Amino acid sequence: MTVLSAGSSAPSFSFGKADGETFTEADLAGKTTILVFYPFAFSPVCTDQFNIYEEVLSDIHARDAVIYGVSCDSSYSQTAFIEKFNVSIPQLSDFEPKGSGCEAFGVKHPGGFPERAIVVVGPDSKIAWSYQAPNPGVLPGANLLFDGLDAVAEQA
Repeated sequence: MTVLSAGSSAPSFSFGKADGETFTEADLAGKTTILVFYPFAFSPVCTDQFNIYEEVLSDIHARDAVIYGVSCDSSYSQTAFIEKFNVSIPQLSDFEPKGSGCEAFGVKHPGGFPERAIVVVGPDSKIAWSYQAPNPGVLPGANLLFDGLDAVAEQA
């Protein structure tokens, strides 16, 4: 499976939020959104990844963008993850039906968890930029978030 490429429309999907509400493609409209797909809350690479992204969060917000983590973990696990590691980046759960949103974005690993990927969706709900790590053990640097945001700016 390969991550959706630039120019594709955002697919139909439904992720769970910690408050029990749903996050769908309608929530993407009108804003620049970074979706960070990651395999497992509490795994070492995922923990490092969100710690790095926390360091540049104000720069992301300064560019009028929002960022979310997406995994197939339950919202309860994600909440524990953000509390334990002081992560302020909101998390979206693709737990039920497990991995269906990840599959829609082309990032579902054959093992049933998300590939490590970043998808930047522009205000027009089209994929502006995407990246998939060569394997789940590769940590995408924060520079890739800004490559994605630059792609949105170039399309504006």
